[in-house]
Amino acid sequence: MANRSLFQTLRGALIPQSSATNDAGARAYSLSPKAALAQLAATGCLSHTYYASQEVQLERVMELAVQVDTDFLAQTALYSRRKGHMKDMPALLCAVLATRNLDRLAEIFPQVIDNGKMLRNFVQILRSGATGRKSLGSAPKRLVRQWLERATERQLVQASIGNDPSLADIVKMVHPRPADAGRQAFYAWLIGKPWDPQALPESLRAFEAWKTNREGEVPDVPFQMLTAQDLGETEWSSIAANASW
Repeated sequence: MANRSLFQTLRGALIPQSSATNDAGARAYSLSPKAALAQLAATGCLSHTYYASQEVQLERVMELAVQVDTDFLAQTALYSRRKGHMKDMPALLCAVLATRNLDRLAEIFPQVIDNGKMLRNFVQILRSGATGRKSLGSAPKRLVRQWLERATERQLVQASIGNDPSLADIVKMVHPRPADAGRQAFYAWLIGKPWDPQALPESLRAFEAWKTNREGEVPDVPFQMLTAQDLGETEWSSIAANASW
């Protein structure tokens, strides 16, 4: 055995010293702005946690966002949504991009804002003033209109669920031009204007007819539209059988 007095194990001697304090008050290691933003984008929920409030998290994201280039910001938003399956965080990063680089925002918008919930999140955050502006502006409005134009009928019906803002609010903000009679009827139905029953998407036609006579199968629409009605055992059984959760 080698001489222990000469060849002792150096316990902790080569470990770098901590350089920061985490939210729990413990010693930690500081991260570069890119690493810190990537960490928040993949794990941050923008709501109250045990050690950090939602306001602290938002402030931290905004501080980090201005320290990285817009290419990295766009990549982080894309990763946060596509790989991290986050909702509020990628919408927030897109809203920040709307104030810094509209070309980068346009490149990632369809991939990050990929459903009605994300669209409402983006509009809500942008209009809140948290990123430095309170209006959509011409370029973000164009991106929102393009999302509405490209969405399928099913996506639009799904997107009609939710408020603050609702899809109806968004349609009133951006004034999309309907490409056909079906889309025109849907927008009219959505915002409460007179609509052509025969031009509505099939699921909405069935829903409106079912509301009137309650005959036939329960329509294939989001369950929130059904639970707002007076339901019986048959309807609740159908909802339970078809619910995604």
